[in-house]
Amino acid sequence: MINVGIHGSTGRVGRLLIENLKKEEDAQVSVLHAIEEFDFPLPDDVEVTSETHTLLQNSDVIIDFTIAMGTEALLEEAIKNPTPLVIGTTGLSEHQLNLLKEASTKMPILYSTNMSLGVAVMNKLVELASKSLSDFDIEIVEQHHRYKKDAPSGTAITLGEHAARGRGLELDDVRVSGRNGLIGERSKDEIAIMALRGGDIVGRHTVGFYNDGEFIELNHTATSRDTFAKGALRATKWIVNQPNGLYHISDCLGLN
Repeated sequence: MINVGIHGSTGRVGRLLIENLKKEEDAQVSVLHAIEEFDFPLPDDVEVTSETHTLLQNSDVIIDFTIAMGTEALLEEAIKNPTPLVIGTTGLSEHQLNLLKEASTKMPILYSTNMSLGVAVMNKLVELASKSLSDFDIEIVEQHHRYKKDAPSGTAITLGEHAARGRGLELDDVRVSGRNGLIGERSKDEIAIMALRGGDIVGRHTVGFYNDGEFIELNHTATSRDTFAKGALRATKWIVNQPNGLYHISDCLGLN
């Protein structure tokens, strides 16, 4: 039985993880990290703590869906007490990403900006289309609910990275995240990533490849956050058997 700790257990995905783990035969919730009160019932005999070291010491693997500073604190503590991690937090800074890489030399870590299995496949399709349709312009649009704090979404950036990789480019060199005023014609290599916010949209990502006379668009729509919870649990059961290193949801699915 795999003992799973949840970091960010009072959040929307955290609640879904707890519910899904009730149905698992080979994994169970061992400890919940929380700094707020729970507004939903918890399983019997589950430890609740606000101490990160307690979470680490009582878990075989930890799932993290928090905010960037919460993930940073978890990584700093995990370096002292290595434990397999599955991290789905987005909006990480360059320092936090470097910390993630450092921690992965001491433990296996699966980090993905989107735990959806469909998005993992879409990343591969985007890279293939980008390479094959080398003369097409690439534009990415992402839509999320009004409460999302980071923009563009981590998923959109990852899609942009795969699009850039398909053409041997670095996303940071060609990325455009806004257009306003008399900016001139679109350059050949630029990859635009635009963010829309409103209502209760769980997540929708469109990657378009546009050329004279034709265009193709790849779309993924998440209709429920449960898709992220289920993907994270699949990753959790996979990562506990891996050697130290930094992994992606696509590794879990055998897409690399």
